[in-house]
This record gives sequence, structure tokens and C-alpha cells, in this order.
Amino acid sequence: MLVLTRKLNESIKIGDDIEITVLGIDGEQIKLGITAPRHIDIHRKEIYVAIQEENNNASTGSTDLLAKLNASIKHSK
Repeated sequence: MLVLTRKLNESIKIGDDIEITVLGIDGEQIKLGITAPRHIDIHRKEIYVAIQEENNNASTGSTDLLAKLNASIKHSK
């Protein structure tokens, strides 16, 4: 992990297209501004993890449904 120190209004560049700027500092919280292309999704980590879990649950449910359908088709023959 790369660790960088930034002060208020200072930025970090990631590649040519992404810039993260420290907009505010209030006690233990910081406010970040992120400039990135529209096609790049940006989420807080807990939201990202929740989305991944939902996607995994949805794909597992689809697999289970397909297995039941397949078994039903074999049974009806």
C-alpha cells in the first residue's frame, strides 16, 4: 500500500484521468473530491462490498434456478 500525506487543497493524481483532492478536514473526518471519467464507478468501500455481495447472491440464485429447470426438463422426458 502506498501511503501519501496531503494537506488541505492538495491533490493526488492516479494515471492521467483521476485526481483526488482534500477538500476539508474536520476532526477525524476528511472530505475528498474525486475527478474521474464518467465510466469509472466510485463507491465507498462498504457500498462496493454490498454491491458485490448482492451480485454474488443474484448469480447464485440464477444458477440454482437453472439447475432446478434443468432437473425439471430431464424429469419430464
